[in-house]
Amino acid sequence: MLYQLYETQRSLMEPFSDLAQTAAKIYSNPLSMMGQSPFAQRISAGYDLMHRLGKDYEKPEFGIRTVDVDGVNIAIHERVEVDKPFCELRRFKRFTDDPATLGKLKGQPAVLIVAPLSGHYATLLRDTVKTMLKDHKVYITDWKNARLIPLSEGEFHLDDYVNYVQEFIRHLQKIYGNCHVMSVCQPTVPVLAAVSLMASRGETTPLSMTMMGGPIDARRSPTAVNNLAMNKSHNWFENNVIYRVPTNFPGAGRRVYPGFLQHTGFVAMNPSNHAKSHYDYFQDLIQGDDASTEAHRKFYDEYNAVLDMDANYYLETIRVVFQDFSLVNGTWDVRGEDGKIERVRPQDIRSTALFSVEGELDDISGSGQTEAVHAICSGVIASEQKHFEVKGAGHYGIFSGRRWRDMVYPEVKSFILRHQPKPTKEAKVAVAAPAAAKKATAKGAKPRK
Repeated sequence: MLYQLYETQRSLMEPFSDLAQTAAKIYSNPLSMMGQSPFAQRISAGYDLMHRLGKDYEKPEFGIRTVDVDGVNIAIHERVEVDKPFCELRRFKRFTDDPATLGKLKGQPAVLIVAPLSGHYATLLRDTVKTMLKDHKVYITDWKNARLIPLSEGEFHLDDYVNYVQEFIRHLQKIYGNCHVMSVCQPTVPVLAAVSLMASRGETTPLSMTMMGGPIDARRSPTAVNNLAMNKSHNWFENNVIYRVPTNFPGAGRRVYPGFLQHTGFVAMNPSNHAKSHYDYFQDLIQGDDASTEAHRKFYDEYNAVLDMDANYYLETIRVVFQDFSLVNGTWDVRGEDGKIERVRPQDIRSTALFSVEGELDDISGSGQTEAVHAICSGVIASEQKHFEVKGAGHYGIFSGRRWRDMVYPEVKSFILRHQPKPTKEAKVAVAAPAAAKKATAKGAKPRK
């Protein structure tokens, strides 16, 4: 019932939000009659803020068109490599007509970034992807909004998440021989499970795993997010936060944890900060500070865009990660695509290097929660393990913004490169050929084919 009430309210607010947007434009136009008023700028700012508070936020696009690689502008083509019912594996293919740069790109590591399925879209990692593209072949899991997935596609469980990750790893291994995996926040747990199961079966595991700000052991330094999950019963969550998708969506009837509830929880964690941010936005509009207002819009266009999660996946995550602590207790069993149930044994991982990253001020995954991965991955030798705490960084700072680019990324890049196999003699010749051809052409000689 709550979901239907929310959708009714949203539908009623939509025309008023559109009207407010129109009014904001009219009052901000100095050529209009209303724009001549001495209070026009303030009135326009008020209507603009009203529009943004009442509008519906759709899924943003990654919008990464180009990246700079050592001074050369590289074109980016985004495409779906694997399309699953609940997730798309996206690739950011890089293109250049500079032979030397092309040779360099071909020899760079392939990285699978596993984005969180915890309320926001994968585009929250836009800065992560754009930065990684400078030195890596990048793929990312783009999780779908459960309310848009018909019931005919079946349910989605935490086990399915683990199976998806394994399938995507194998997809990259088929193309490149092997790959590196990076998980941000929530997926650290299912990614570790996926790699553990592959190791237990004797499959080839990724060259390295980078785990950033995730609840490997949520008992350590519990945050407000952890406490809610740990202090409420499983039945409480099922009875109070699970609803069926209304009839006006493709996923009508599907049981979900609605995105608007997750968003409400996000805002409730720091209400004063959000109120101040919106007030500052209002003041920036009055003062004509275009840079600050645009930064505000970009942040909240992303922050306010949320998705629904399948109820089975959400409830199982609460139980396995935050109530039973099944991973660290060694009691987690996962059902594979073949129906076989297997125990998750992180100690079986031996040939995958392990890098954990935490933010000093992280209020979502507390200090030590991600670092706990090293204790349970006892099969990985100490020299192949590394932990990095980012001073002054909160949760988002470890994968987005200045601290990510200046402090975290150099460490991630170095760790991945250290565990990337050295190219063979034949590969070196193939990489050097474009540069040699360019040099020969510049001297007037015909390039070798």
